[in-house]
Amino acid sequence: MEKVQLPEEIRYVALGDSFTEGVGDELPDGTARGWADLVAQGLADATGRPISYANLAIRGRLLGPIIEQQLAPALALAPAATLVTFNGGGNDMLRPGTDIASIAAATEHAMRRIRDSGALPVLLAGANPTGGLPGGGRVQAKGDALVVAASGIADGLGIPFVDNWSDPELAGRQYWSRDRLHLAPVGHHRVAMNVLRGLGLDAPDDWVVDAAPIPAPTRRDQLRYTREHVVPWVQRRLTGRSSGDGRTAKHPDWVRIEPR
Repeated sequence: MEKVQLPEEIRYVALGDSFTEGVGDELPDGTARGWADLVAQGLADATGRPISYANLAIRGRLLGPIIEQQLAPALALAPAATLVTFNGGGNDMLRPGTDIASIAAATEHAMRRIRDSGALPVLLAGANPTGGLPGGGRVQAKGDALVVAASGIADGLGIPFVDNWSDPELAGRQYWSRDRLHLAPVGHHRVAMNVLRGLGLDAPDDWVVDAAPIPAPTRRDQLRYTREHVVPWVQRRLTGRSSGDGRTAKHPDWVRIEPR
């Protein structure tokens, strides 16, 4: 893949929901790391220079609030961002009546705003969790349609598109956390590798990006999964609550990432 021309001084901002916040890749202190943090480190390692990094993503956010609450603060950071990754729509797809055309139109508008600011937008498709989800077939169809739309947006604007949804390796259950909705640490590393490759860079040699297959869940596993993860998710939907209620971005301003 042709290497993207990156600026001498990289200032990278990540926008999105739990996928970009890093849920599923928790550090010992309980904070989420995730693929965007790993990309920041990978950029520093690959260029041999420190970079500035901000992550405005908050779990549970629909696409509308991502754009309304994160895009303007990202573009208002000073000095201005030079690289912005964007992912949204995953939570929209989990709800009935998803309007793919509206999601695509809003996404394209956001990409244009980022590009017009002088930053390089990188559009991401999230990894595909549907193999382990109840009613996964309906979400699969929505995700497939959204990937087609996102690819068209990226082609039309001439920006990088990182299609994690179509990565067949990431579909394996070994890449997912116990809730089956968020990636496990190895899954986040694989997404970070995909992003770096999309920028024409290699991932650090010490990253583990492959995992051995694991057995299919037993009936007891399925019952435990329903009790611990599906039922609480449904209860939040019925009561209008979100896993991100009361949460703020983990890196709302620049942090300095040094090359290792």
